[in-house]
Amino acid sequence: MSLKSLIILCLFILSSSFSFAQSSTALKRKKQALQREINLLQRNANRAAKNKKLTLSQINALNAKIGLMQEKIAVINTEIRNLDHQINENTHTVTNLKGQLGQLKDEYAAMMRFAQRNRSAYERMMFIFASQDFNQAYKRIRYLQQFGQYRKKQADYIQGRQKDLKYKIVILDKNLKEKSNLLQEQENDRAKLDKNKSEQALVLNKYSRQEKQYKQDIAVRRKKQARLDRDIRAAILRDIAIAKKKADAAERTAAARARTANKKAPAGKAKTSGSYLNASAGSAKLSSDFQKNRGSLPWPVNGTITERFGKHMEGQASYVNDGINIETAPGAAVRAVFAGTVRIASFQYGVYFILIKHGEYYTVYQNLKSVSVAVGSQVTTRQTIGIVANDGGRPQLQFQIRRGKVAQNPEGWISK
Repeated sequence: MSLKSLIILCLFILSSSFSFAQSSTALKRKKQALQREINLLQRNANRAAKNKKLTLSQINALNAKIGLMQEKIAVINTEIRNLDHQINENTHTVTNLKGQLGQLKDEYAAMMRFAQRNRSAYERMMFIFASQDFNQAYKRIRYLQQFGQYRKKQADYIQGRQKDLKYKIVILDKNLKEKSNLLQEQENDRAKLDKNKSEQALVLNKYSRQEKQYKQDIAVRRKKQARLDRDIRAAILRDIAIAKKKADAAERTAAARARTANKKAPAGKAKTSGSYLNASAGSAKLSSDFQKNRGSLPWPVNGTITERFGKHMEGQASYVNDGINIETAPGAAVRAVFAGTVRIASFQYGVYFILIKHGEYYTVYQNLKSVSVAVGSQVTTRQTIGIVANDGGRPQLQFQIRRGKVAQNPEGWISK
């Protein structure tokens, strides 16, 4: 095999190993992150086990944990598929290297036999003197020199291929052991998943027997949420009214100046609540900056989403979540996801909630045990604004994003 072909093969091996290492590292990180979320939910479940009353938050957390476990098993399956591909590649490479090594050894043996036959100085001299002319004699001298150099290179190639072969065999053994460990991990996680699904079936059976109670729980939840929503809408409407009043005053002033200057007043454009909230340069910039950070806003707490945005059904009862519920660790700090002004810091039903204004956008943080900001406070991105409270024995934050009065799905705004 030529030197160029050997270099290409080595580069292919290195690039393949590097891309596999990158993919493997990313999968390992994802698997570890999923396991941390599973462990968090399990620790909270262990704490909540003392509370004999089954709550919706417990059902949602159990469902979320099962979803995370299924996702982790899917990641393990991807790892196994990648390893199978890598094992096949490495096996093929080992076979090729063995073939190359055998070919190199055969060529080297032939050269050694030739060198053995022409080992004496007399025979080399006779080989040169048997030339027909000076030019041929020179070429034969160069040939003997190049032959010796080539033989040394071949010996070096053989040593290099032997090292490559040993390295690839070590990597192949490592892949096989890693696959064995992954299969064992997969088996253990499947057993845990089956156990959690059995627990889920028992919980749902208990829920169906006590559906009347849960309908009452949903009714209470609706009542609480309706009051919070009224307060949120009232605060936003007040902001719109104040902004409208300022905009109308500015238009009247502009019209008066136009009359004084005998000029026609500029025609007023149809205004929306968003245009009123963005009337000032500062508010418009804040809204624009908030919009630009869509998909990359920080999480208000570290944790797992146990209830998503939108309509939910529990048996025959339904309710709407205008945000997401994030289960976190006990005593976790709640952080503002963007710079803004605190519009509400209110205590209701034994917990606090905070409303922060970001131009025409608003963020809502519900179920806080304590708060560290007041109405009118200017907050910065990631500033701690309070401590999460327990909901049914589980620390949970209900988080919303609104554009004016319209609720947005926070999952489309926070980072992945």
